[in-house]
Amino acid sequence: MSAVVPTAAACPLEESLAVQTCAHAGESGFLSLQDGRGSFVARALLADAAARTLDVQYYIWRNDLSGILLFDALRRAADRGVRVRLLLDDNNTGGMDATLAALDSHPNIQVRLFNPFRQRRWRWLGYLTDFSRLNRRMHNKSFTADGHATIVGGRNIGDEYFDAGKQALFVDLDVLGVGPVADAVEQDFDRYWNCASAVPAARVLPAASADALDDFAAAASARARGPGAIAYFDSIRQSTLLRDLLGARQALVWSSARLVSDDPKKGLAHARENDLMVAKLARILGTVEHGLCVISPYFVPTRRGNAFICDRAREGVQVAVLTNAMEATDVLAVHSGYAKRRHALLRAGVKLYELRRSSLARRRWWRAQGFHGSSASSLHAKTFSVDRQRLFIGSFNFDQRSVSLNTEMGFVIDSAEMAAASADMFRNAVPENAYEVRLRGRRLEWIERNDAAVIVHRREPGSTFWQRAFVRVLGWLPIDWLL
Repeated sequence: MSAVVPTAAACPLEESLAVQTCAHAGESGFLSLQDGRGSFVARALLADAAARTLDVQYYIWRNDLSGILLFDALRRAADRGVRVRLLLDDNNTGGMDATLAALDSHPNIQVRLFNPFRQRRWRWLGYLTDFSRLNRRMHNKSFTADGHATIVGGRNIGDEYFDAGKQALFVDLDVLGVGPVADAVEQDFDRYWNCASAVPAARVLPAASADALDDFAAAASARARGPGAIAYFDSIRQSTLLRDLLGARQALVWSSARLVSDDPKKGLAHARENDLMVAKLARILGTVEHGLCVISPYFVPTRRGNAFICDRAREGVQVAVLTNAMEATDVLAVHSGYAKRRHALLRAGVKLYELRRSSLARRRWWRAQGFHGSSASSLHAKTFSVDRQRLFIGSFNFDQRSVSLNTEMGFVIDSAEMAAASADMFRNAVPENAYEVRLRGRRLEWIERNDAAVIVHRREPGSTFWQRAFVRVLGWLPIDWLL
C-alpha cells in the first residue's frame, strides 16, 4: 500500500507560500485558471517546483504534444528524486501501453490504471464481457505537488485543453489551490490510489525493455524541438503565472473551502448513496435562496435534479444554465438527453444559454491574442455558483453519468468574490458568445447577438436535418442513464 509522504523539511514551494498561508490560517488560497495556455504552464511549472511528491490523477491523457511534454516533466521530476504517482483511467489510454510501461519502469514513478481493460488490443471485447465494470470510469482530475499546491477542475491533459493545436478548443476552467485543500486532495488521492479499482500497471501492461525509458526521453526531447513545440513555447514564454506564485507576487483569493469527491468504491458499484458526490454536494450547499448559475457541457439532469431546478425557478430564484449548442457539442448523443428537457426548464423560468461554436466576439479576441489556431470551441468547464456566495469547480457534470456511474471530484469554495465573478459572467460574457434559448408558443427559438445585430433562429443553429433527426430519435430512447 502506498500513502502520502509526511513532510520532513520545507520545500521551495512550501517556503514560497509560507508567508501567505500564515496570514490566512485555516483558509485556502485559490487562483482561477481560465486560459488554456496558462493552465499548461501551471502544471509544467508545478512539476518543476516539486521537491518531494507529485500525485497526478486524470481521466484523459493524450499522447500528443502537451501530453508528451507533461509526461516528460514527470520524468524529470522523478530524476530529481521526486516520488511520482500517476493514476489514469484506462478508458482513454489506447496506444499508450509502451509509454506508460516505460514511465512505470522508472524507480521513482509508479503508474496505476483505474478499471483497466484486461484485453489490451481489442478493447471492445471487454465491453462485451465486462460491461458493468468498464462502464464505470474515474473522471477525477488533479495535479498535486508536495501536498502544498494542487490543480483541480475540468481539464484533461491534451492539446485541445491547452490551446496547443489548430483543432477546435475546449472552453474550460481549473483552479489552483494552496493550503488545506491541497492536503485534502493528496489524502483523497490516497483513497483512489489504494482502492480495488486502481491496478498497478505492471500487472496489466507488457514489461518495458531496458532501453524504454531512455527511448521515451529521447523521443520527448525531439518532440520538444519540433516546429509545433517551438511555436507553442514562444506563445507561452511570457507567462509568469506560477513564477509569481513561487515568488509570492501572485494575489490569491483566500477563503474556507471543502474538497468533495465520490467514494472510489463507486467504480465497482459498491459505494453507499450517502458517500456519492451528489449527496455530499446537496448537504454542503444547502438551500438556494437567490441565484443559481450552472455551467456544464453535458447537461442531462436526473428527474429529481430537473424538478429541483424547475422548483427553484418557480419560487423566484434566478436560475441560469450555460451548456453546449448542438453545433458545439462533442457528444451529439448527450445533446439528445438535454434537448428534451428544454421546454420544461423554460416554462419554469430557467434562463438557458447554449455556447456557440464560434462567435464574432471570440474571433476578435482570438486575433487580438495573436493565436493562429481555430477560434471554434466547445464548452468543457464544470462549475456553478450559489447565491453569489459559494462556488463549485471540478469534474462533475450535471448529467446522470456523473451522478451514478463515474467517480468525480471538485472544490466548494466559500468565496463571494469568486462566486460573484462567475455569476457576473452570465450577464457580461455569455450573451455575446452563446445563443439564448426562448419559447415562442410551443416552439423554441435561438437568439444570436453580434454587436448591434440580433438574429433569431427557428431551428438549432449550425445543425443539419440528419443531426436534428438523430437527436430527436435518441431522445425517445431510455438511455439517459448512459449519457
